[in-house]
Amino acid sequence: MSYSLKICCIGAGYVGGPTMAVIAQKCPHIKVTVVDMNAKLIAAWNTSDLPIYEPKLDEVVFEARGRNLFFSTEIDATLKEADIIFVCVNTPTKTHGIGAGSASNIKNVEACARNIAKVCDTPKIIVEKSTVPVKTGEAIARIVASCGHGINHAVLNNPEFLAEGTAIDDLWAPSRVLIGGTDAKALETLVSVYANWIPRERIITTNLWSSELSKLVANAVLAQRISSINSISALCEATHADVDEVAKAVGMDYRIGKYFLKSSVGFGGSCFQKDILNLVYLCESYGLKEVAEYWRQVCTMNDYQKKRFANNMIKAMFNTITGKKIALLGFAFKKDTGDVRETAAAYVAKYLIEEKASVHVYDPKVSAEAMFEELNYTCDVNEKTIPDLKKLINITSTDVYAVAKDSHALAIMTEWDEFKTLDYERIYASMLKPAFIFDGRNILDHQALRKIGFEVHAIGKVFEA
Repeated sequence: MSYSLKICCIGAGYVGGPTMAVIAQKCPHIKVTVVDMNAKLIAAWNTSDLPIYEPKLDEVVFEARGRNLFFSTEIDATLKEADIIFVCVNTPTKTHGIGAGSASNIKNVEACARNIAKVCDTPKIIVEKSTVPVKTGEAIARIVASCGHGINHAVLNNPEFLAEGTAIDDLWAPSRVLIGGTDAKALETLVSVYANWIPRERIITTNLWSSELSKLVANAVLAQRISSINSISALCEATHADVDEVAKAVGMDYRIGKYFLKSSVGFGGSCFQKDILNLVYLCESYGLKEVAEYWRQVCTMNDYQKKRFANNMIKAMFNTITGKKIALLGFAFKKDTGDVRETAAAYVAKYLIEEKASVHVYDPKVSAEAMFEELNYTCDVNEKTIPDLKKLINITSTDVYAVAKDSHALAIMTEWDEFKTLDYERIYASMLKPAFIFDGRNILDHQALRKIGFEVHAIGKVFEA
């Protein structure tokens, strides 16, 4: 088959996989190949059991795969034939050295740039899709110019604005597509790809630095709204106000709006905290101490909310949870995804385990492997730091009622829709008394639960004995 363009995407994760699948679906005349060094990951993309859970993703992949969507470990060969190369690799927060705890580690991006320079002997359009620090595009341009074949590659930035759980809808009908760069021909080429299904007025072009910074600022502002309402939830509990009533009243002001004013145990995911800390480091690098501290407080408030939730659980349960069975409903950082990166549930589980509680987790999409990896990576909870870890916590995706049976308390950690319709009379009958429910997402009917007999504690709500 003859294709008008060939796209290579380096990275088969939560961004690269869905984004390329939709581009392939909407542009059957363009060949799209997703490459990755992880052979196991690529193999999974070529089966009926995709490595990522995302609503509607299966139908998109199955429609395009084998027609003009391909998944491969043949990185160099795919790079050579591509016209456009998307870089969708991980950029984790540095854990050591200068900027540890704030700055992004762009070693994977640099490795991609060096490999592109080495392999490609014809001009390419290199697109930063990973969330990167401002000025990364400049670094990529310097690397490919100095390490390659003297080829003039164009470098663009095209940040993703996807929300896990709605990523396919976000790709089908985005609020905007942002492309930054200075090469007019390269800009128009990438614009023409998206214009196959997105109105031109929603495709914004800027300079490279504005595009890179816009991604960080967008996530920081959204996270700021969550931390703002979560800070007020503590005040609501102290004053007997209701956080949902406050949020509704505030959100009806058209200047503010209702979105991201839902109080909870805290935000998670791969983007918010990482991008805020990246912004903090950027501000510090330019000597903007006060600006850096302003944005750092968003993360501080998020950490406070998670610890406050766990402390409230311990306090309500007579200041001791040693040996008590506690059921956590949900471990993913939000509903409709299996992603556990920076999930609030990991932090709460850590606090409970440190108190020697017996933690039993139910999540319909999270595996034990993913849970233990996240506990280790984010919270330093592993069998070295806690030798009896696997006796203190386990997870299942099969039977929520077994997880709740003989427990002292339930804690809603993820807003899965199924938790709203569980048979709570059955659950109450199987639990030890008094039976506690801690609603970390404020999704349950608290009055109905109290009528059953539960002692209910909810974020930003008046406690009723």
